[in-house]
Formats: sequence, structure tokens, C-alpha cells
Amino acid sequence: MARKMKTMDGNNAAAWAAYPFTEVAAIYPITPSSVMAEVTDAWSAKGQTNLFNTPVRVAEMQSEAGAAGTVHGSLSAGALTTTYTASQGLLLMIPNMYKIAGELLPCVIHVSARCVASHALNIFGDHSDIYACRQTGFAMLCSTNPQEVMDLGTIAHLSTIKSRVPFLHFFDGFRTSHEIQKIETWDKADVAEMVDWDALDAFRNRAINPEHPVLRGSAQNPDIFFQAREACNSYYDAVPTIVEEYMGKVNAKLGTDYQLFNYYGAADAEHVIVAMGSVCDTIEETIDYLNAKGGKFGLVKVRLYRPFSAAHLISAIPDSVKQISVLDRTKEPGALGEPLWLDVVAALKGSKFDAVPVYSGRYGLGSKDTTPAQIVAVYNNTEKKHFTIGIEDDVTHLSLPLGENPDTTPADIISCKFWGLGSDGTVGANKNSIKIIGDHTDMNAQAYFAYDSKKSGGVTISHLRFGKSKIKSTYLINMANFVACHNPAYITKFPIVEDVKPGGVFLLNCQWSDEELEQHLPGQVKRYIANNNVKFYTIDGIKIGKEIGLGGRINTVLQSAFFKLANILPAEDAIKYMKDAATASYSKKGEAIVKMNHDAIDAGAKGVHEVKIPESWKTAPDTDNTVKATGSRKDLVDFVNDIVIPVNDQKGDRLPVSTFMGDRTDGTFPQGTAAYEKRGIAVDVPSWIPENCIQCGFCSFVCPHAVVRLFAMNEDEAAKAPASVKSLPMTGMADKKFSVGISVMDCTGCGICASVCPGKKGEKALVMKSLDSQKEEQESYNYLFDLPEKADVAEKFKENTVKGSQFKQPLLEFSGACAGCGETPYAKLVTQLYGDRMYIANATGCSSIWGGSAPATPYTVNKYGFGPAWANSLFEDNAEYGYGMFLAQETIRNSAARLTRELIAIDYCDADLKAAGQKWLDTMDESALNALAAQNFVKELKECVVDGCDCEACTKAREILAKKDYLNKKSVWIFGGDGWAYDIGFGGVDHVLASHQNVNILVFDTEVYSNTGGQSSKSTPTGAIAQFAAAGKEVKKKDLAAIAMSYGYIYTAQVSMGADKNQCLKAMIEAESYQGPSLIIAYAPCINHGIKGGMIHAQEEEKKAVDAGYWHLFRYDPRLAAEGKNPFHLDSKKPTMSYEDFIMNEVRYNALARSNPDRAKELFAIAEKTAADKYERLVRMSEAE
Repeated sequence: MARKMKTMDGNNAAAWAAYPFTEVAAIYPITPSSVMAEVTDAWSAKGQTNLFNTPVRVAEMQSEAGAAGTVHGSLSAGALTTTYTASQGLLLMIPNMYKIAGELLPCVIHVSARCVASHALNIFGDHSDIYACRQTGFAMLCSTNPQEVMDLGTIAHLSTIKSRVPFLHFFDGFRTSHEIQKIETWDKADVAEMVDWDALDAFRNRAINPEHPVLRGSAQNPDIFFQAREACNSYYDAVPTIVEEYMGKVNAKLGTDYQLFNYYGAADAEHVIVAMGSVCDTIEETIDYLNAKGGKFGLVKVRLYRPFSAAHLISAIPDSVKQISVLDRTKEPGALGEPLWLDVVAALKGSKFDAVPVYSGRYGLGSKDTTPAQIVAVYNNTEKKHFTIGIEDDVTHLSLPLGENPDTTPADIISCKFWGLGSDGTVGANKNSIKIIGDHTDMNAQAYFAYDSKKSGGVTISHLRFGKSKIKSTYLINMANFVACHNPAYITKFPIVEDVKPGGVFLLNCQWSDEELEQHLPGQVKRYIANNNVKFYTIDGIKIGKEIGLGGRINTVLQSAFFKLANILPAEDAIKYMKDAATASYSKKGEAIVKMNHDAIDAGAKGVHEVKIPESWKTAPDTDNTVKATGSRKDLVDFVNDIVIPVNDQKGDRLPVSTFMGDRTDGTFPQGTAAYEKRGIAVDVPSWIPENCIQCGFCSFVCPHAVVRLFAMNEDEAAKAPASVKSLPMTGMADKKFSVGISVMDCTGCGICASVCPGKKGEKALVMKSLDSQKEEQESYNYLFDLPEKADVAEKFKENTVKGSQFKQPLLEFSGACAGCGETPYAKLVTQLYGDRMYIANATGCSSIWGGSAPATPYTVNKYGFGPAWANSLFEDNAEYGYGMFLAQETIRNSAARLTRELIAIDYCDADLKAAGQKWLDTMDESALNALAAQNFVKELKECVVDGCDCEACTKAREILAKKDYLNKKSVWIFGGDGWAYDIGFGGVDHVLASHQNVNILVFDTEVYSNTGGQSSKSTPTGAIAQFAAAGKEVKKKDLAAIAMSYGYIYTAQVSMGADKNQCLKAMIEAESYQGPSLIIAYAPCINHGIKGGMIHAQEEEKKAVDAGYWHLFRYDPRLAAEGKNPFHLDSKKPTMSYEDFIMNEVRYNALARSNPDRAKELFAIAEKTAADKYERLVRMSEAE
């Protein structure tokens, strides 16, 4: 049977397989599974039908637990129901999985298997999540690659209907879920032929229904529960046969050879690996290489993991085997071995293979790349019965040493590698490229994309392969025919050209002439190019992008250059296909954007320049680019040198286990490592023009990455400053000089500072200039940063003013947030006000990724070593996690207070100590005064304690000193996005706020799940398009503030920094000073909104949101009610801007107007009325007596 070929990733393949069998899909976003739900929603919105000729009913829930409950209910009522998840999301479904399996309800959960967070969060792939489900009663079926996802996903749905046993169909997160391949697809009619319609009718008839009522889900006692639980055994016994039957039907249709356990390799193999998942393709490729040289190696690929059929495993293993190695992609601390190994050992016990040694190996945790060299090491291993591969374990010595590093990729496969900057469009362009190659040639195609943890502005590496042979290389490319470097800053940081095969092609995007290349290229790069006959080309994509109007998004320029140099397709055809792809990708952003990308494609093909390689390059000496951190904080400096620098140099894979021993074993990182990165990724950075500056501080206030700061110098400091330091007399302080310092090497080039600068007489005090022209400004910044703080400046310009707050050091700096991020300015401001005594509990999401992704820690310390204590637990429990922090520190502090009261009541206690203790007790709830009181109290305690004395006073004093870190009043903050606060974590948010304790919750409201790709949340307003709301959201935004205010004792504020900086600052100060719970909801524009002109306009967009009545500013202070005053204050003026004009400035709204104008008109009208009604309600609240 011939099937249509499509180029898609594993997630799309799973959704394709599931859609025909799905009547209801209950969904919730989690990386890397979200795409499955997104495309299901998109297909449904377009009216695509399932086997029952209806579109899938898609229901987005508030959490994975909610999705699982919905699946259970829908199944109980008779609808075939599907969901998609991963990692913690899957774990939240486990209670319902037990119920669904116990009730024998046919169901498939598609899982892009992902690491479960332990000492750290890891969003990448391994099998720790699916192994946690192995006793739920779900059958478990594993796919190796996107083609198998398509085929085995279908088999899972067919088998669950016939067997009544629910299935968990899993495949490796990212490596398979995001790997793009050219695969064969099912037609709906083909799968319909294989459905057991009688079994499906029986499922419908068993559904609960008042027409034939039954009870399901009773409470059973010890007398019958055990027997009833055993009654399902026959259903599980039948599963292997049913799956095998459907595999046979598929094999008959397609000519495939799917088995429960597939064997690959030599018929007389002596060493066999047992494994499942994407690694199997790499193992097969390695076997081909080794066996061609006379080896006797094999692989048993596990497909049906549960129920585990020992008989089928045994029949798959060749009789000649002398050693078996089982590879597990998980770690179970304390176990005898990992799960698959335990199953294999148990299955072989008493069989003909009883005496064959079975070795246990761990590999690929957190998507650690698994290469042919590592597989060769496994086959060579005869000594270590428990081992690891892919790492160097110099502590417990479990790792296998690497020997041969073979090139096992078939000779006709062309390998290409692209180094890009996050958000420059490189990944998107390469996705289009691989689809063009896959859809318009007869070649097989594969694409995989590796990212670092920066939100944007980080390193992206695209790995593309194509050729006539089947592609099984499920590992990263390190031997490439074509390599492109899209960011010139990388050429001195990473060994990029070393990946180019001799005779290959290297393309460098840069602004350098041939003469300037001589200056900028490291010697080792020149020497490699010259001695390996590498064809070297340059293109000035930045210049082309600026001329066309694309700015930094030069992806189509460089994509066009790739197709010209790679010569895969005729030039005219390639340009046509690229333009078609650009039209499809950017049509929702408007015709102007489409035209610019078409122009970029034409320009890219013409802009390539071949560099003639000088003979002198063959002997060019090495350039020393070694970076060594220095500083006074030894723990920080050691961490930077040991971990941050190697990881940022793309050498983290080489770090041995010993690097993470000691204080690092539990995942603890020192604060402040981001300051050492100095990535230099911006094309343009701000340049300060003093004569145009009015010293307002707006630039510093709004800077998302804290690279723009205000400084004050005295005359002596100004005189000693480097020549590059610019200053002007400080307004209001004649003896001081005012300066704006800019850490240009940490800047992301968003331009917001220049955008908000009022300047003088129409002339800006900040203008954007090329990074190369401003590098000396880094020296200026470094000098200014090291200056001592000025107490008289702090006294003159109070921290409760916009300008005054900006003379305080931000303790959040240089994060991995997107350029122009709308969240970080709020968090940064809080750290300027309270960072030296803050606890931060951070919900998983954007703010935890830019706030705490290895190796960088952007939260930092002040010159005294104090700073935010930041921690992340999970997504769903963050409010409770922060509440726990509050309870712990308050309990210990109250204990110290009790001891203090007892101490100062002792007659012979020193008078000064008594006074200091009483002062500390008196100011315990006063943030501003307690720090000094605590400091003095500790000083007196230390002076009064007598060494060796065990009197009551000295004993109690020592007990208090043991708790000295808890004496100063701490400020507990709970950070997170709207996906957390409005949805998955709402129950916790509500409960913690209702607890009436002194905690502060700051919600970064982007109105979507920003971190997982922009899915709809209950914060998403009516009419907005988002993932999971492809046709525009119908229901209105949840009013979280109103819920909080209804309690009457929760300080509540809505802020929008760009609209009213003073109101934002005032809300934060009021919230923290309130001795009770507070909630601040901050409007945060996001890259997902698609703001016209880009994120440079983020602050302006915040202002427009308020001007249009889209977002309202207000503060609710319960203290006023206690004084008999109206606690509610409306800070927004009556709207002065058109609501529709505002929303049409964002793609999330105007895309709906273009695709479905009638629906857009209807939804926009509802949204505008909702906003107007809310404003009128707020006005009435503000006028109430």
C-alpha cells in the first residue's frame, strides 16, 4: 500500500495518528508535548474530521491533573478521548491513570518522554517519567522515530479499543518529538479498515448513562478488593497478542516488520544490546558499521514495554549470544538496576539464556547525546557490569572510556550544521529548508534543533541531514559537509569550523571585509580552513536585513545563501519554494512582512562572497581566547571557571562528575554568575549623549536586562575615571557628577531604553549604535559599578521615587530573557527595593528559565554579599512552596524572639544588650528599621557572650546567634506567570492569599503560557488567537484581582510600568509594607503577542493598553478600610485611545481579523464591551463611600 509522504516531526506524527480515533481531547501545555495538542486544536478549528465525521472537541484544562480527570469522565460517558503530556504533567495524571486502567477504559495518552525534575529542572528527554507509570495498569508502547510514531501511535489506538486496556504511547522528548523527518502518513480510510467496530460499540454500550444507569467507582473493603483487582488479569494477558495482531495487519499493508521485540544485527551475534527509544536507530547504524568489519553484534528493540512479554523477548534474542547489555534512559537511585534491566533479568531467569551475563547501562539522561562512539564502547565493555555512557564519572568510576569515534553515517548523506542566535529566525528557516528538501526531492530528510536555556539571544544549533539512504543518525552532527555561522561573535568562542569535513563549505555571516577577516578570525580557524581545503564564504546578512527592514531577523537571507551554496535544488526552484514557505510562515503578520522576506531571499542569493584563502593561513598561529574569571568571592569564581565558562563554550558535555560534588551535589549554584558571561550578542547597543540627558532615570527603570544604570560620582572619582566615562553635573547636588553606565557586552540590543528616553528638544540622550563602536563603554561601566554607594545621594533621591530607585543596585541582571522582555523590569525593580533581604519562590515558566537556567544565575548579591535567595520547586505548587518559605523563616524568627524576651528578662543581662534586644523586638514588623536593629543586636550578642560560660544568659545568647540569619525582617515574594497564577497554581495562589500571612505574590501577566509557546490561559482575553485557541478565544479573561479583593484583607494592585512608572513603584512599596498578603498583577508584553515593530515597543504597548482601556491600573489597600476610608483607588484615566486600534497592533488579534473577519468582529466587540463594563465597575468602586 502506497502512502503519502509528508515532512513532519514526531509530535505532529503522534497528533496525526491520534486524530482519527479522537472524539474529545483534553489538553494542557507542557514542553515538549504541547505541539501535539496545538495541531489537534488547529485541525479542529479548521473543521477537520475524525473517523466519526466530526471535528475533535478540544478542551483546555487548568492542569494535567484536570486534563486527566476530564479524559476519565469523557471515557466514562462513552467518547473516545485522548491527551498528550510529558514529565511532571504525566505524573500529575497518575492517579487518574490508575482509575482509567482499573475501569478498563480504552484510551491513549501520547507522551513525549521527558526528564522529571530532581536536583534541577530539565525539559529534555529521558524515560524517568514513563517509568514512573509502569504500575498504573496502562499498556506501554514505545516508538523510535517519527515514522514509528505515526505507525505505532495508530496501533496503540487500535489495540486499546480491542483490548479495553488503556495505552501510554511514548517516544523520546525532543530527539523524536522535535526531530523532523520525511515520513509516510496514514489515510483515514486505511485506519478505519482496521478498527474493531464491534469492540467500539461495546465500549459505547458500557458507558454510564441515565438510560441504563449503573454505579462505577465504589469504595471496597478488605473482604473483596483483592479478588476484584485480580479479575482484570485476562485482559492484560491478551494485550501482547492483540498488539501483535495489529502489527501484523500494519505489516501486511505496508511491508514493514513491526514486532513486540524487533531484532536487528548479525544472526550469530555474541553481544546484544536491549534498548528502547530513539537510541535504537543509532545502535542500528553502529551495528551496520561494526558488522561490516566482521563484528557479531545485535540489538533487541523493545516496542511493547507493558505488558512485558518474556516469551517474545526470548524468541527475539539469537541463541549465539554470550553477553547482553541493557540500556536504560533513567536513573533510579538505590535500586539494584534500572527498570528495563530488571525486567530483562527477570524474563531470562530460568530460560535458555539463564547463564548469559546481563549488563546494566545508563545513558542519555536529560537528552544527553548518545553517539556511535558510545555504542561502540558498550559493545567493547566486558568488565563493568553496571556502567554509564556519555559522561566521565571520575567519582564512582561507572563510565565507559571512549575509543574509536567512527563516522557511521551512510556516505550519500549530506550533513549540515547551522549556528544561530535565539530569535534570529535560524531555526524557523531551517525547518522550512528541510520541508522544502523533503517535499520537493526524492531524498530522505532529517532535522533536529539544539538550544541552550536562554529565552532568546542564546545559542541555537540546527542539525540537518538529507540523502537517498535511510537516515538513522539520532545524534548531533560533528562531521558536516556544510556549516554556517549566523552570528560573528561565535567565531572566537566556539570551535565551529572543526565540524566541517575536509573539502566542505563554511559560511560566515559577518560585516567584515577580507582584510578585516585577517584581523578577526582566530589563527586556529584560519589554519583549519586552509589545511582542510574548506570552501569559505561570507555574507553580510545584518546589512541586508537592515536595508530591507527586517532588523536582526535575517533567517531568510541566510536560508537563501544556504540553498545557493548547497546546490541541492535548481536556483530558481529553490527561490520559489523559499518564497512559498515565507508566505505561509508570515502571511498572518501582513503583506509587508511577506514582501520583506521575499526581498531577503533574493538578496541572500546574490549576497554570498567567496573568500580566497591566503597561503599564510596554513601556518597561522593559535589565537588565545582563554577566559579566566577572577574576583573576591571564591565560591563564585570557582563555579564560573569550573562550570559557567566550559558550558558557555559548548564544552559542558566534557565536565566530569567530580565537578558537581560537594556543595553542588544538591543543585546549589552561587548567585551572580551571569555577570561573567559577557556574551556580546547585540548588533546595536545604546550610546549615552550627556548633553541631551534630563537625568530622569527612565532608561534604567525599564531596561529588561539591567545593563543601563544610573551612577553618581564625587569630584575625585570623576577625576580618576577612565577617559571613556562620560558625565554631567548632577541636578540638585552640585558636588556630584551624574553618569549613565551601559554594560554593552551584556546588552541584548532591544532598544527600549532609547525608545522611552524623553531627551531634550527632540534629541534623544540614548541612541543605538553598533556594538563594535561601543565596546570601550564596557570599561566605563566596570569603573562606575565598582564605585561605593553614596548615602547622601540615597537621602536626596529617595527609593520611593522613580529616579531614586535607580541609584540602587538591581540584584537581577543580565538574564537570559528575550530582548525587550516585559517581565524582567518588574522583577528587577523589586530586587532594587528589597533584594538584599528577599526570598523568591519562582513558578516554573518563563520567569524561572530566565531567572535560574544553568549555568547562569542572573540574581546576584550586593557589595555586602546580600541578595535574593531564589528557588524553584514545580509549576503547580509555587504559591505553597513560597508559603512554606515564609512559615519556616517566621517560625525560626519567632523562636529567636521568644529567646530574646527571655534573655532580656534576666536580671544580670547587660543593659546595652537589653536595649538592643528590645529595639529589635519593637521593630520586628518594620522593614526599614529592623535591619539596623538586627545588626546592632547581633553586635551586642557577640560582645556579651563569654567564651566557656554556661550561664543562662550566655546560653540563650548563643542560641539566638545560631539563628542570626533570621533576625532581619525578610521579604517573601512569590513570582510566576499567568499560566501558573490563573490556571494550574490558582488553587494554591488562592489558599496562600487567603491564609492572611505576610507574603507577596507578583504575577507577570503575559496573557498566554509564554514558556511553552504561547498557549491560551484563563488570562487570555476574548478574541485573542493563541495556541489552543486557534479560532480566537471565546470566553473572557478571568478577573484574578477581583477574586483577591473579595476577601477584603488582601492588598491587590494592577500595574503597567510603561503606563505609569510611579503607580507601579508605589504599588510595590505598599504591597511589601502591608503586614498581610499582597497580590500585584503586572501587564507584561511578550514576544508571543506579535507587537508591530517588535519588542522595542514593549513599554509603549503597556501605555497604549491602559490608554485604550484594555488594561486597568488600580490599588486596593485594606489598611484604608481599617481607617474608615475607601480601600480602592482607580489609577487609570478614562480611555483616550480606540480599543480596536490597540489590539490591531498585535498579531494575536489582527491575525484573526485577516483569517476570519466576521468572527473577529464579533469577538472584538464582546472584548471591548467587557473592558468598558469593567472600567465602569471600577469607577463605581472608586466612588463608593
